[in-house]
Amino acid sequence: MGPLEGLRVLDLSSVLMGPYATQILGDYGAEVIKVEAPSGDLVRQILPTRSPGMGAMFLNTNRSKESIALDLKTPEGRDVVLRLARDCDVLLTNVRPKAMARLGLSWEALSEANPRLIYAALVGFDQRGPYAGRPAYDDLIQGGAGIPHSFIRAGQKPSYVPAAIADRIVGMSAVNAILAAVVERTRSGLGQKVEVPMFETMTSMILADHMGGLTYDPPVDEGGYRRHLSPDRKPYETRDGHVCALIYNDGHWERFFREIGRPEMPAADPRYASFAARMAHIDEVYAELGEIMKTRTTAEWLELFDRADVPALPMHSYASAMEDPHLEAIGFFETVEHPTEGRIRQMAVPAQFSRSPARPGKPAPGMGADGAKVLARAGYAPEDIAALVEAGALKLPQED
Repeated sequence: MGPLEGLRVLDLSSVLMGPYATQILGDYGAEVIKVEAPSGDLVRQILPTRSPGMGAMFLNTNRSKESIALDLKTPEGRDVVLRLARDCDVLLTNVRPKAMARLGLSWEALSEANPRLIYAALVGFDQRGPYAGRPAYDDLIQGGAGIPHSFIRAGQKPSYVPAAIADRIVGMSAVNAILAAVVERTRSGLGQKVEVPMFETMTSMILADHMGGLTYDPPVDEGGYRRHLSPDRKPYETRDGHVCALIYNDGHWERFFREIGRPEMPAADPRYASFAARMAHIDEVYAELGEIMKTRTTAEWLELFDRADVPALPMHSYASAMEDPHLEAIGFFETVEHPTEGRIRQMAVPAQFSRSPARPGKPAPGMGADGAKVLARAGYAPEDIAALVEAGALKLPQED
């Protein structure tokens, strides 16, 4: 019994942002019905995969769900969504609002079918502005929010973070907004439309760090948090590899210098004397620290940092992260049997609940694998389901 047990979600999203949000809701115990086009979610095709339509990224973003394959461009497919929505608490979509309106699945249409429905629209841009109708993808939003510019300010070439960080962060923000609306509904008894825009969400996150002097009117500088933009803020090179450490507050620095045999520091050097002084000279501080770190092995540094109570971790690869002793101890990576893909590894739910533990539900479904079951549960007779197939509105797995 996860904390969201009893919450029913109709998921009309695809690719990463929306499906990541609904996977979190499903892991927390919600019943999630994933509505896919007859061609399936595009992410099913991202390699590697053992079998067509079941790529690894899909497996890691769509567990804890059921799948039904509907052609929403048909009247019959639209009617199925309206009927399913009557018994759902949340409908989530990342289809552009104008396209949803053309399908007859706007907020107005859905709220008429179910006044208690929370209609979560994940959009590229706030719909009140001139970018409202534009398409949006992770790379574009990273650029618009200032991430590549941050690399330039750090003395590097403009780059994107090599992960779908905008999709994932906006997906998590959508979970927060949806659950806030669920709480509000307990007071009002009414649903509402919740709009979560990518551009504004990511801009607020990046500029929370980097707005800096632009916060003031008139500005006192060009923005940017100096520590984050220091060219030497990166994993430290050691004698045999790299280590990630953050010597941050006064206590960290005092213990660090004591452990390396320089107890007179930081009092002897005004650049290290206080947090403000270190921030003012952060490039010099990080550059000097980088040279010190080259004098010992990674294992030696990790042992020293542990002894000095200074935050540090190994610099993992994707593979070595799966062998981290802490993650192994808590069972973060679990091997499960997928009904079509055989043995696969999946990650645990990070959040821990003392009374209503959340854990992954069913493995990611085959495309349309649960269509007949979902419709039967909604009251469709076998002949009704057959008629939907005949009309081209519903695709069942045996048609492949």
